[in-house]
Parts: sequence; C-alpha cells; structure tokens
Amino acid sequence: MTGKPGKTPSDSKSADHQHLNGLSSGFGVYIHWPFCHKKCPYCDFNSHVRDEIDQSGFGQAIITELKTMADISGFHRRPLDSVFFGGGTPSLMEAEVVGHILKAIASLFSLSDDCEITLEANPTFLEAERLYAFHDQGINRLSLGIQSLKDDQLAFLGRQHSATEARTVLSKAQNIFPRVSADFIYALPDQELNEWQQQLSQILDLGCDHLSLYQLTLEQGTTFYSLAKRGRLTMLDDTMALDQFLLTQEMCQNRGLPAYEVSNHAKSGQESRHNLIYWRGGDWLGAGPGAIGRFWHQATGKRMETRARKDPDAWREDVNKQGHGLSHQHGEDAAEFASEAVMMGLRLREGIDLNLIETLAGPRSEWLNSDEVMHLCRQGLLALQEDCLTLTDDGKTVMNTVIGRILK
Repeated sequence: MTGKPGKTPSDSKSADHQHLNGLSSGFGVYIHWPFCHKKCPYCDFNSHVRDEIDQSGFGQAIITELKTMADISGFHRRPLDSVFFGGGTPSLMEAEVVGHILKAIASLFSLSDDCEITLEANPTFLEAERLYAFHDQGINRLSLGIQSLKDDQLAFLGRQHSATEARTVLSKAQNIFPRVSADFIYALPDQELNEWQQQLSQILDLGCDHLSLYQLTLEQGTTFYSLAKRGRLTMLDDTMALDQFLLTQEMCQNRGLPAYEVSNHAKSGQESRHNLIYWRGGDWLGAGPGAIGRFWHQATGKRMETRARKDPDAWREDVNKQGHGLSHQHGEDAAEFASEAVMMGLRLREGIDLNLIETLAGPRSEWLNSDEVMHLCRQGLLALQEDCLTLTDDGKTVMNTVIGRILK
C-alpha cells in the first residue's frame, strides 16, 4: 500500500453528492489487520510484530467498529462493490475470523453478486496452507506480496519467502482463486536495466491478470529511510529509475497488461475494483487499527474522512468503550475533496471528469488553475478532451510536479 479552503456543498445537495459519487465510483469496505511476523525495512504501513494475538477478540472489535461506521455513514444496506483485507499481513488471520467479519459485512450492507473480496497475503508455505480455507470463507481475489523473483533481492527487502516458494504459492493460489494479483518492487539500489528487463519478462510469464509494480521509495520512519539518512543506503539514480519505469510500461503494454494506473497493470476487466474506488473518489468505510475511510455524509453534505488509532491495544480499548477506535473525524470542504479527486484521479489512465468534480465541489475556478492546465497541455504533459483531463505518457514521469502546478 502513500487540503485548501473553498466552497462547501449545501445540505440540500447532499443526496445528489452521494448519488453521483456512488454511480461513478462505487462503495467499498476496508479492513486493516495490523499484525506481521516481521517488519519489512521499506514498509511504512501500520504494522506490528506480536508473538501472541487474540485473533477472535480483535476480529470481534473490527465487527463492532464496522457496525458503528455503518451508523455514522448511514450506509446500512447500501450495495457493496468490494471488501479489502489489508495490513499488516491479513493472511496470518485465522480463516474463521475472516468469515465472521464477512458475515457481519453481509448483514450490514447489500453485497453485489460480483462483489470483489480481496485478501493480501505473503507467499510463504505457512500461509499457503490457509488458502483453501480463505476461499471457503468467501475470499475471491488474492493479492500476493512477492516483491522479487531473486533471492538476494528478497533478502535485501527483508522478505521471509524464497523465489521458489513464491512461484509455488502463486501457482497454488491461481488454482484456488478466480482472480490473483501479485506485487513486485523494482528500481532497487544498483539494479541494472537489463536485470529488471529479464526479471519483468519472467514476471509476465507467471500468468497473472493483474500486477502492481512499484518503484522502491524511501518512506519516513522506515529502516531504509534511517539507513539512507546515515549514508548507508544509496537509492538508484533518478535517470536509471525513469528508464526502468518506461521499460515497465512498454513491456506490460506489449504483453496485454497496460497500466490502468501509474503502478498497476491489468488485463481488461481485471482491474482492482477496490483501488478504483480510491482513485475515482468513491466512498469507503475503514475498520481496524489505523484504517482510513472517506465517504459523502448525507446529513452534513460533506465528504467525511475517518482515521482509527494506530496502536492496536489502544484502538481495541476504545472500541470496547465507545464502539469505535477513531482518533479523527473530519468533514472535508469542497476544495479539499477536489484536490483529492485530482491527485488520485490523474493517476488513472482514464483521467478525471472535471464536470463531475465541479458538480460535487463547486466551480473549478476555486480549485483548478485552468491557465496552467492549458499551458501544460501545450507542453504535452496533459491532455484535455470534452472536460476529461488525463496525463500523457510524458506527464506521468513528472506527475507530482504537474499536479502541484494545476491545483490552487
């Protein structure tokens, strides 16, 4: 797994906000399981290493918080398009706990017939033993964190599986689940272009319909960040990293897995529906330590952001006391929503519908620098057609700069 003042939508329009956003973007539930066997040196997610975990207790607390989130949002019986178990390492959960949470979700919301239910997993033999049980409990999409097909790189990244193990577990998962995705990390220190080209060719031969291919980045608070700050880790040169990014785009495109988002590639119809909800500015509820949720709140006409406490024990204590472990509830104003919609939506190949954002967030003059948009279009970094704004291939290489220039 990465605001500004403006006009707030009126209460009278709140139902339209929810209706419009739901039509375009869907509704999802995110469950955060924060426990891992080991903390990876590049990971800044909310993860905690524990020798013993009260799985049923934490599972019940997640269910309690879900019920509260359904009350807060007013989304009882709303059609649900996706459920995503992230972490941490959700594949360390007992399958029965996953099943209990899914039953609770089904009782609170209305699961669509093709609801995507994803669980993140590590490709170790230990976790592979649980795959059939996860499938039996309702998981229909597995996301495997493989990260590399080379043992020396896996050791550098702090992973607990071997390349052989990863291939074996992936093959097993593909025989169990109708949809399987795999994550890989590239642009490692000293990684040569031809080495990544050879490895990516092997990755594309694995037969995945969806790949998440991320460049290694330094995130504050991680072991790698500390090492780099002390001069003990040197990241790959920016030019080399760009070459690897461009190569990745080309090779995946040629193999029928085009980038539908900057770092995510899929065959047609195999895109992650849950992540599309994020990128399209849709509604999702979060439950679990550190979980984030965002949704249009009908009572206030604002898009709400919720954040749960990160410490698992403190979170659980709060849930037991008050029905949730939220440390933060914030009603975004229109311009904050617009900024988020632009930043997330431009990551997608399909781009953003400026008309829709304007309907939800008010006049674009309050959140978009139209002169800068036209200037960047002339430079070939953006493309604008019938109010659909997209990044060009050149624009994707300087995405953060482009977004910073067009937002007010």
